[in-house]
Amino acid sequence: MATLQQRKTSAGFSLMEVLITMLIILIGLLGIAALQSQAQVAELEAYQRAQALIMMSDIVDRLNANRSTLNCFRITTDATAGTPFIGTAGTGHLGTPACAASTTAYNNLANSALTGIDNLLKGNAERISGASVGAMIGARACINYDDTTELTGKPGTGLYTVIVTWQGMSILNVPTQMCAKDLYGTEAQRRAVSTTLRIADLF
Repeated sequence: MATLQQRKTSAGFSLMEVLITMLIILIGLLGIAALQSQAQVAELEAYQRAQALIMMSDIVDRLNANRSTLNCFRITTDATAGTPFIGTAGTGHLGTPACAASTTAYNNLANSALTGIDNLLKGNAERISGASVGAMIGARACINYDDTTELTGKPGTGLYTVIVTWQGMSILNVPTQMCAKDLYGTEAQRRAVSTTLRIADLF
């Protein structure tokens, strides 16, 4: 028969060992949960950036389709504050466009294009419980025109800069492009993508 000393040696785990094991498992599970949370934030950031690039491309297409009324698309005149802008409401929003650069028909097309961009940025086509829900949080767009870059003797051939901004989910570097500045709580949460282009003169 086993002695008393042998029984003590072959005894099971102590309560302390079980508690330590549970603590280690708990720390591991908390780490996995934190990693999952960060992954969801990164996924949303990537999704919003992809949607912003699509929107920026759409705005460029609308500029090219409205060459007769390009003056009406030079909406952002304050490059420091990034206003006026179109999209989500806020101080500096363009409001209802009123193009008067060409014939009534062309002016109406320009107004329709600007209104269309405004509605897309607001997410008016996508609703939950009656509220607009766009693909980006606080989506806005600016269109700058730099007349100092015009080709010699050819007015209207300067560079256009299209900027799309939205609110990020974390604190990152402040973007250099100014559009809807100070409308996102902190500038480090304002995200921006931009492109610069020159519209060809086909007339």
